[in-house]
Amino acid sequence: MQLHIWHQTKYRYSAPSSYTIQQLHLTPRTELHQHISQWNIVAAGHRHAYTDAYGNQSHTLTITEPHLEVNILAAGIVNVRSPEAGRIIDSEPWSPLIFTIPTRLTESSSSIQALAKRSLPRKQSASTHELLSLADQIRNAVAYRTGSTVVTTTANDALVMGQGVCQDHAHLFLACCHVMGIPARYVSGYIDPESSDHAESHAWVDVWAQDHDYHGWISIDVTHVRLMTDAYCRLAVGRDYDTAAPVRGIRRGGGIETLTVSVQVTPQ
Repeated sequence: MQLHIWHQTKYRYSAPSSYTIQQLHLTPRTELHQHISQWNIVAAGHRHAYTDAYGNQSHTLTITEPHLEVNILAAGIVNVRSPEAGRIIDSEPWSPLIFTIPTRLTESSSSIQALAKRSLPRKQSASTHELLSLADQIRNAVAYRTGSTVVTTTANDALVMGQGVCQDHAHLFLACCHVMGIPARYVSGYIDPESSDHAESHAWVDVWAQDHDYHGWISIDVTHVRLMTDAYCRLAVGRDYDTAAPVRGIRRGGGIETLTVSVQVTPQ
C-alpha cells in the first residue's frame, strides 16, 4: 500500500522569538516492510541531518533570526506492507535489553505492577497472545479521550485518571512490560484512520515476543488492540515520547505560544 502523508506543525508567538531549536523525527524509518518513495521537509532556518542513537533519521532545526512563527511541513509518499504477524525484522547492533529501563514517563507503581501481572504471568517472557491481552486490559482501564492528557502525563497518571490518548496507552504498556523485564519501546508515526475518529498522527509500541516459532520484536497498536498492518507508517522508535516525538524543542522569547498540528494520511 502507498500512504500519501501531509504533516504541518505551526508555532505562532505573541512576541518575537530570538532563537528556536527543534529536534525533528519527521523522516520515516527505512525498514524491511516500508520504504520512502518521495519525501520532503520544508522549514525556515538551518537543518542538520543525523541518525540518532535509536537509528532514526533525524534533523536539528535552528532559527537564529527574530521570528513570530515556526512552520514545519513534512510530506511525501511511503510504500508499506503488513509485517507477518506484526513481526518487525531488523538488524539492530544493540541489545533489546536497553528497552527495559523505565523513564520518567514510564515509571512503575503498585497499580501498574498489578495490571502487568494479570496479563504477563512470567518474568522476561511473553507470547504475542499475552501481549495483546495486556493491550486489551490497558484499553479497558484507560478510555480514549482526545485532549484528556498532555505530553508530560505519565503512565501512572493516565491509569489513575482512567483516560488518555494513544501516547498514554503506549507509555502504560511500556511500564507494564518493564515491570516484568520484557523489552518494549515507543513508536511514533502515522496511521490511516479509516472510519475512526482517532488522529492520523499516532503512537504505538514494539515489544519483544517469545512465541514457539519466533523470538523478536512485534509491533502492537495498544489503542486499537491489534498488530501493526500496512495502515501504519513508522517515523521513530525510542524509550518514550520524549525520545521519539515528531517535533520537540525549545525557544528563547516569543511570549505566548499557539501550536497547530495538521496531519492527513491518504491510502492509495
